[in-house]
Amino acid sequence: MVATSLSPLAPAGFPDLPAISGVKLHTVTLGIRYKGRPDVLLAELEPGTQVAGVFTTSTTASAAVRWGREALKGGTGRAFFVNAGNSVAFTGKAGEKFVADKVEAAAKALGCDKTEIFTASTGVIGEPTTANRITDALPDLLANQSGWLDAAKAIMTTDTFPKGASATATIHGAKVTIAGFAKGSGMIEPNMATMLGFIFTDAAVPHDLLQALLADCTNRSFNAITVDSDTSTSDTVLLAATGKAGNATVSGIDDPALAGFRTALEDVMRDLAHQVVRDGEGASKFITVNVTGAISEKEAKITAKAIANSPLVKTAIAGEDANWGRIVMAVGKCGVQADPNKLTVSIGGIVLAKNGERVADYDEAPVAAHIKGQYIDIDVDLGFGDGKATVWTCDLTHGYISINADYRS
Repeated sequence: MVATSLSPLAPAGFPDLPAISGVKLHTVTLGIRYKGRPDVLLAELEPGTQVAGVFTTSTTASAAVRWGREALKGGTGRAFFVNAGNSVAFTGKAGEKFVADKVEAAAKALGCDKTEIFTASTGVIGEPTTANRITDALPDLLANQSGWLDAAKAIMTTDTFPKGASATATIHGAKVTIAGFAKGSGMIEPNMATMLGFIFTDAAVPHDLLQALLADCTNRSFNAITVDSDTSTSDTVLLAATGKAGNATVSGIDDPALAGFRTALEDVMRDLAHQVVRDGEGASKFITVNVTGAISEKEAKITAKAIANSPLVKTAIAGEDANWGRIVMAVGKCGVQADPNKLTVSIGGIVLAKNGERVADYDEAPVAAHIKGQYIDIDVDLGFGDGKATVWTCDLTHGYISINADYRS
């Protein structure tokens, strides 16, 4: 595999994440595919921890995803058991046995029901393997209590940096804390979830409300990013609430006492989602696409995704070419209600085209200067209604080709 250097969009370092009462992190280095870093994680959860999850809607979803969907019906969890280096997706009965063996071993070690063990695997597709190395290492794994940094490293594949985020809020006057980590760099266009993400809170929130919150926040964070338009077979985002903060019960999704927690959760998820884009394979620029004036939020998001996923738009930005005509093209191809005479296109806050043509006093110099930066803003107003959406993406460089052409070598 091609060795990847640190993304130029990487943050200064991994954040100092607070401990979450009721969560213990365990990692081990087995060298499944990646050498010299942890590659197996078990996040041990307090008995009674409420769990919510969103998963890929890929019709070729991995055995780990299929197991997670079933486990989620119970609403509680004792562990998230994750390995990197092999997704064990599209491996038939071998993949099912791999997951079953991991689940059985973890449930036995923790003394819980198998439905309380959630698994996730990430890495190459279609290579069958056994779980023996992982299950045999369980005693060493559970004996090694790790920190957030090692946990975040343990789920990485082609990522060039570990990704973490945290926030605090109050529920009925009680302080609650949220912290989590994610992995993702390529094969990223979420379709219900994205990559792998694990988020933990000490808040007391029942499963049904936790699930509603996660699904809602996912749509404006993980579901609003794309690197290459490809939805993974293994996408999984899990949210665990241990209840150790001791806050009073919330009455429902619209309870005002839940508002601060919802905002904090979305902030953590958006931060992690942005870090995935900043670590996009071969990425050199972070791109924000804002679409307004659509007839609905759905059509605004379709339009924003069409722009963000266009290879012509992404390569123009990589080449620092202010070719706004490619944005117009992307709007026109995606099937939403649009009219050239109502369309307004801006880059870096500078209006380039409106009313069906380029603006009369168009000066490309400030636009070209904006394109040369690392953070690019594209704004499109369709001129029809109140629908709006924001999508985040990155440029498309030769680095993406190099990483993926050699992925299995």
